[in-house]
Amino acid sequence: MTRSKELVERELNLPSLLAKKSYFLLGPRQTGKTSLIRQQLAGVKVYNLLLKEVFQKLSFNPAAIREELTPRDQIIVIDEIQKLPDLLDEVQYLIEEKGTRFLLTGSSARKLMKYGTNLLGGRARIQMFHPFTRRELGARFELERTINYGLLPSVYFSDDPEADLEAYLGLYLQQEIANEGLTRNLPAFSRFLEVAALCNAEQVDFTRISNDAQVARTTVHEYFQVLQDTLIAHEVPAWRQAKKRKPVSTSKFYFFDWGVVRKLQHLGEVRVKSPNFGKAFESYLFHELKTYCDYKRVESLSYWRTQAGDEVDFILGDEVAIEVKAKATVDSSDLKGLRRLKEEKRLKRYFLVYAGPTPKRLQPDTEIEIVGYEEFLDRLWDGEIL
Repeated sequence: MTRSKELVERELNLPSLLAKKSYFLLGPRQTGKTSLIRQQLAGVKVYNLLLKEVFQKLSFNPAAIREELTPRDQIIVIDEIQKLPDLLDEVQYLIEEKGTRFLLTGSSARKLMKYGTNLLGGRARIQMFHPFTRRELGARFELERTINYGLLPSVYFSDDPEADLEAYLGLYLQQEIANEGLTRNLPAFSRFLEVAALCNAEQVDFTRISNDAQVARTTVHEYFQVLQDTLIAHEVPAWRQAKKRKPVSTSKFYFFDWGVVRKLQHLGEVRVKSPNFGKAFESYLFHELKTYCDYKRVESLSYWRTQAGDEVDFILGDEVAIEVKAKATVDSSDLKGLRRLKEEKRLKRYFLVYAGPTPKRLQPDTEIEIVGYEEFLDRLWDGEIL
């Protein structure tokens, strides 16, 4: 299968979003925000703060945006807004007084929130942006490539994805962490980052991470917040609405892209049926579910685990239970967690999603749907799951 660099049509539609409201478009670096703007907002005025001359001009005179405004400028884009949060005062003025709509892109919300703007006090909505999904890639999607290199556009289509993943991590540490002053101790953060990657898709033990990374426990909490603020990691809270079995309350954390996790863990090639395939496949399904939630405005994505060890990987929208199995075939023992959760009688639907390409005929429980991941994702994005 060829991996053409032809245009990939993304799920988000920026003109539709900006029809009535300004937006913050927030996502990790290299998820394709700039390309999306070029594709969908051709002709719109763009201020890219990564360009030195643009940054210097607007940092010296934020009012330059207002001074350069023309009647044609119904929408204005400011790229990497977190580099110059003082511009938000000017943005707010133009939204209120001129009715201008803004698309404000960024790879970190930390500086914006620290600035105290409350993200324009509701004058602009927030839209998260993610790497590719299977639906966006269509025929160019390859599971084996995804579980090795992830779905960052620049890496997925690269002729040297290993080198580009290495460069990506260096870029993140240099531009996002060091240049933005998010921590004073970059070596300690680098150690933490590798240890945190080993905890991907698991409940977080802050004390163990503190010991392994050789940093204080309070610092570990701070560093995890940095990962969330820079959109590199996402917290998945424990679902605690069960009554019959006592649930745990500890959250899980997932990194935004499995390719980045694999590189941080110094893993070699991940093959289907290999020991590392399970975590890779679960992390990929998390990415699809998280992206779906952010694009379709589904507020809740959690997981369920009891103190006795019963577990279901994901609870979507407080309505749908999803257990993920990285297996080509499944049997009745794989339904244990879903059956225990079903006894709570709190959810509407139950799915066992597995890695096999063909429908599984095993159906010992008619209320639990057993489907291959491709069929499940097609139905999810078609709006048939939730």
